[in-house]
Amino acid sequence: MSSSQGAAQDLLARWPVVDGHNDLPWALREQVRYDLDRRDIAADQSAHLHTDLPRLRAGGVGAQFWSVYVRADYAGDKAVSATLEQIDVVRELVARYPGELRLALTADDMEAARAEGRIASLMGAEGGHSINNSLATLRALHQLGVRYMTLTHNDTIDWADSATDEPRHHGLSAFGEEVVREMNRCGMLVDLSHVSADTMRDALRVSTAPVIFSHSSARAVCDHPRNIPDDVLERLSSNGGVAMATFVPKFVLPAAVEWTLRADENMRAHGLHHLDTTEAGMTVQRAFEAANPRPKATAATVADHLDHMREVAGVDHIGIGGDFDGTAFTPDGLADVAGYPNLIAELLDRKWSEADLAKLTWRNAVRTLRAAEDVARSERARRGPSHVTLTLG
Repeated sequence: MSSSQGAAQDLLARWPVVDGHNDLPWALREQVRYDLDRRDIAADQSAHLHTDLPRLRAGGVGAQFWSVYVRADYAGDKAVSATLEQIDVVRELVARYPGELRLALTADDMEAARAEGRIASLMGAEGGHSINNSLATLRALHQLGVRYMTLTHNDTIDWADSATDEPRHHGLSAFGEEVVREMNRCGMLVDLSHVSADTMRDALRVSTAPVIFSHSSARAVCDHPRNIPDDVLERLSSNGGVAMATFVPKFVLPAAVEWTLRADENMRAHGLHHLDTTEAGMTVQRAFEAANPRPKATAATVADHLDHMREVAGVDHIGIGGDFDGTAFTPDGLADVAGYPNLIAELLDRKWSEADLAKLTWRNAVRTLRAAEDVARSERARRGPSHVTLTLG
């Protein structure tokens, strides 16, 4: 073990990682239909998953936002029901492993979990289609423990434009702005990963609470629409939010962008969704990679993004959101949730201070959630719930 590796592990023992996005719930749905006996994460699941409890411990993870993602083609009540099933499995995981996981609804809960040596387990809904255009459904998700919502996934929805679809609203519609205001009132973080740059700018204009990017990197370093433009990064200091760099190779390594487009097309040619993480899907992905060696991202690639994001947004406004179990491919050195010490060691070698790394791993995310809670108390004292509805057509 190098001196930097040892120092990274020591730092993570004091200031563990808050990871903004992990898709384990969806992988459990796709692979075993939530049969946790078949994917007992107390044991090594490296043959099937990026995530299990031993590797979370090895990686120095102290808090995890579990994504309660459902696919964008799940529409209407189907999307709501599937989101509820995702929430249910997160709660089942917490109940099944009480010595390792603690449900966290507040920043205080996160700190309590850290003091107890447990992993704070939070939830984030990935895509506004999960609420089926209903602010009451949004409030219900918050009551069930969801603490952020990504405004879109890969598809533009009825009130917000996605980064990877055709724009229909040039950002947020009027109803989309009301969604942001109601999220502020509830204390649910507005997550701007996956949304278009115009949606990012609209949300920053409307939101009175800090926003997050749960798993997005810097567009200036890798020009992909899923990443954050510099003018948006610059606005985080006045907003108080945090941008959590992702590890997905196609978002961090320019050479991987074109390769991934071909890999995705290969999946569709086999009749599979490009985000399929079943055994069948992974077999197709591995075969494509064997025939078409992929450009390899590394921990240094991700560190390049964090260097840039720190320079533009400021060290108080950056974090980590790996997107494990939501991607077929990962960087060398960041193959799974045990890899965070490799990234911290790389940043130590780049002369990041312990104080700056503590902000990156733990303090910024906790502060941002606490600030959203403060805004929510103020907003709820000022007004009641919104009953605005969206009329289509």
